[in-house]
Amino acid sequence: MIRAYGLTKKYGDRTVVRDLDFTVRPGTVTGFLGPNGAGKSTTMRMLLGLDAPTRGRSTIGGRAYAAHRAPLTEVGALLEARSVHPGRTAFHHLMALAHTHGIPRERVEHVLGLTGLTAVARTRVKGFSLGMGQRLGIAAALLGDPATLVLDEPVNGLDPEGVLWIRTLLRSLAREGRTVLVSSHLMSEMALTADHLIIVGRGRLLADTTVTDFIASAGDARVKVVTPRADALRELLTTTRTSPRVTATSTPDSPDHLMVRGTDAAHIGRTAAAHGIPLHELTPQTASLEQAFMDLTEESVEYRIATTPDTAPAPTGATA
Repeated sequence: MIRAYGLTKKYGDRTVVRDLDFTVRPGTVTGFLGPNGAGKSTTMRMLLGLDAPTRGRSTIGGRAYAAHRAPLTEVGALLEARSVHPGRTAFHHLMALAHTHGIPRERVEHVLGLTGLTAVARTRVKGFSLGMGQRLGIAAALLGDPATLVLDEPVNGLDPEGVLWIRTLLRSLAREGRTVLVSSHLMSEMALTADHLIIVGRGRLLADTTVTDFIASAGDARVKVVTPRADALRELLTTTRTSPRVTATSTPDSPDHLMVRGTDAAHIGRTAAAHGIPLHELTPQTASLEQAFMDLTEESVEYRIATTPDTAPAPTGATA
């Protein structure tokens, strides 16, 4: 379990992380999200004892990271996958780490196989692609068979097969009862991988909730309805006294399509059936994790795009 108690980090007059309190529980994959400059990397560095907090403290497995006698066997971390001596092979890099904790060679060979690096184990790291380097960083994080994993952008540079692999791996580790904290900018991947979310913006905690509850709180639940009697169904849904907040909108180019808000698919289906209205489609829709995240962090974005591609000025010397 990871706990943060009032974590705060200042650099001069600038507060990068401000009074963060959260708990990352075992048995779940927790996504650590936030815009660029939100303080995610600084927070992870404080959790791992690489940066000292200005105020507050954190524990992993009940104690500060530095207090663990054999940290590789307690906490597996991936912060910068390419921080490896380029002249070493993947095997010798992992063996060097293993020797510091008395980890046997068999475990090194196991994590090489687990991360798909057995075939390149004797290749110097300087020849690795971004994805191969990322796999080596994950292998190092898993080397001590730790109860806790702290991973910063683990899918960075991975191909689709690798993304599926890391998603499956993280979920299986959580099912074993491990604590898994993962940061990522890929909202679609977090929607498939994470059970819980901790979201920060400008160093402050914005949300600490499940993925399901966070998406539901976005407030854009609606039902797509396709029927040749759209006008009749709209009248029935929006004028009944039991559903005064129901809205049903369509567009001129798709008059048989309705987007209904304020009620659920079951009520719409019952209403249509009671009045003999055929339905060609009845599909509940919710906001995506990406949209819910964008809505929540709208005021916490450090950099904004000032123009759209259609309105951006052409480069000097360019012709239309």
